[in-house]
Amino acid sequence: MLKKINDILAGIPMTAVAGVFLVLSFVLPRIGVELPVDPAWVTVVISGIPLLYLAVWRVIHNPGISKISSALLITIAMFAAIAIGDLFAAGEVVFIMAIGAILEDMTTERARKGLKQLISLAPVQGRKIENGQEMMIPVQEIRSGDLLRILPGETVPVDGVIVSGETSVDQSVMTGESLPVDKSVGEEVFCGTVNRFGVVDIRATKVGQDSSLQKLIRMVQEAEEKKAPMARIADKAASFLVPVALLIAVAAGLVTGNIVRAVTVLVVFCPCALVLATPTAVMASIGQATKHGVIIKSGEALEKMGKVDTIAFDKTGTLTRGCLEVSDILTFDSSLSENELLRLAASAESRSEHPLGKAITACAGSRSAELVEPESFHMDAGKGVCAQVSGRMLYCGSEKYLAEHGIFPDEGVKKQLERLRSEGKASILIAEKLSVKERAGREPAAAGGRCIGVIAMSDVLREEAADMIRSLHSLHTDAVLLTGDSRQTADWFAKRVGINEVHAELLPEEKVALIEKMQAEGRTVCMIGDGVNDAPALKTAGVGAAMGSMGSDIAVEAADIALMSDDLSQITYLKRLARETVKTIRFSITLSMCINFLAVTCSVLGLLTPTTGALVHNAGSCLVVLIAALLYDRKFEVTVQTSVGEMSAADV
Repeated sequence: MLKKINDILAGIPMTAVAGVFLVLSFVLPRIGVELPVDPAWVTVVISGIPLLYLAVWRVIHNPGISKISSALLITIAMFAAIAIGDLFAAGEVVFIMAIGAILEDMTTERARKGLKQLISLAPVQGRKIENGQEMMIPVQEIRSGDLLRILPGETVPVDGVIVSGETSVDQSVMTGESLPVDKSVGEEVFCGTVNRFGVVDIRATKVGQDSSLQKLIRMVQEAEEKKAPMARIADKAASFLVPVALLIAVAAGLVTGNIVRAVTVLVVFCPCALVLATPTAVMASIGQATKHGVIIKSGEALEKMGKVDTIAFDKTGTLTRGCLEVSDILTFDSSLSENELLRLAASAESRSEHPLGKAITACAGSRSAELVEPESFHMDAGKGVCAQVSGRMLYCGSEKYLAEHGIFPDEGVKKQLERLRSEGKASILIAEKLSVKERAGREPAAAGGRCIGVIAMSDVLREEAADMIRSLHSLHTDAVLLTGDSRQTADWFAKRVGINEVHAELLPEEKVALIEKMQAEGRTVCMIGDGVNDAPALKTAGVGAAMGSMGSDIAVEAADIALMSDDLSQITYLKRLARETVKTIRFSITLSMCINFLAVTCSVLGLLTPTTGALVHNAGSCLVVLIAALLYDRKFEVTVQTSVGEMSAADV
């Protein structure tokens, strides 16, 4: 009951009433109107009761020194002003404090607007197809494996895979992408995204609390529930300043013999700005980040990110797309073109389940190569395949696999293999077994067959990776590569993006050890990864950031920050946002302390009264809160050094 009354009194309508009576208390005596009761009493009751309630609640429930709060100091100042008969000062103190609290709530609410919109986007029903019939059912009743139909303009109710139809999907709620993404059979769609054009049927894969949108909502709720360390520091500072304020007030009263000066010191000493500005800045920044597809789970993560001087990257799925693609097709037979070699190899690999074989087949499909069904096929797990294609017996595999079948590449082929390995590429040798007639007259080492070509595959480097690293260097942030890949592969990719510090062939526990070592050296480390094996490192680092779109569920849960799209430029944006947030917090704290110092000095000298002191101090509080609120709509310009030495800039 008390809390309900308190909430009503602290709301905007009652605070507005308190403001009206405070104005009447100031104006009426100056125009010769005398009332039996000072109107400021109404202000004291309306705005003072919530403050008194908060001060008493903290004294009862908070542990240790945190019992002493800014609310307690303002309450003491209010009663002191009442004791000396300055009701207007008492009302002004509590009224402007109430205004500051409302301003904080409005700013925080604005910052959370994008998050609340996200929660409101959670669909409530879906169109299930069963026995050829459509029926609308609550989203809670949808089960994994159900067939659902999504019409144009409808929201996707659960995560799923398209089984029929083509469309374009607006998935800005998940990734921040401004343009719809084309989707066809076999591609994933996510809960909360909007079907823009065609009719599609999907097979539900993740439902209820496992869906992408619900996972996003949980991360948002965690972000709202956690409090930033600098906010706790502000609370501690407030607890420390209360007894200091009391001592200075008592000393001022005893030395000057003027109780009004003592009361003025109490009025101006409250660290309202110190307490208000920090959480407002944090929530404003979290709100802006959400608009750009970056989910920050806590103010602590945001503040630490602002202090990060080293970012450690996993390679696969982070700097790269995590999928193999054919990068080189080399033919050693002058009668074979690259496309013909690819067609033969893809035909031989068409029945293979190996990722390298699938990559070759996919490449042939993208080039519209006409594959033929092999007349015979045999696969040796982990080694290679042999298949008869168009009358030719082909062997596709490693150098060791070919050697087992009596086929030995010459020095020229070996040099090409070594070059491809140095570039971090995986290679498949394609060899042809010679007929009896063709073997005649050949050296014994070459009598088994001949190598007709090699197809190399590589993970695809993200286009924006190099620019992102250059941007981080311009922000005085080091980049480190931590990967389980081979040294040659790691060095090749690191060189292409501009990373100088490389640690390769690492197990998950070795990544953790390296991060702990860097942190022991005094570096503030952020780890960015996407796989299950990155989860321990994400937890160990000062800040863990996961590639939320491609990353595993475990990595996203372990991280402090989730990047909901695959655009690495978000990392630079995040770093700049976090740095500006920390700068804003520090500026606000410094500004509030300077205002307090000047106001206390003026109070002791008698230049301020309780009335004017309250106005100066609380105006400063509102000022720093407004400064923090500006973070929500601020544009961050990222400047990078281009490859030709010119400078380019783009607004985030």
